[in-house]
Amino acid sequence: MKTKECPSCAMEVAVKSKVCPICQYEFSEISTGYKWIAILLIIVMLLYLLT
Repeated sequence: MKTKECPSCAMEVAVKSKVCPICQYEFSEISTGYKWIAILLIIVMLLYLLT
């Protein structure tokens, strides 16, 4: 089973977990599409500022 570390309590929890069972930290789920859009916007802004 794959695990991830809770940023709040450092407990190893299952990758599919939405909430840490120890500290109740809620993991955010940002889709990969939003990540790519954010990266592209940052690149465009940097290119605009450099010209």
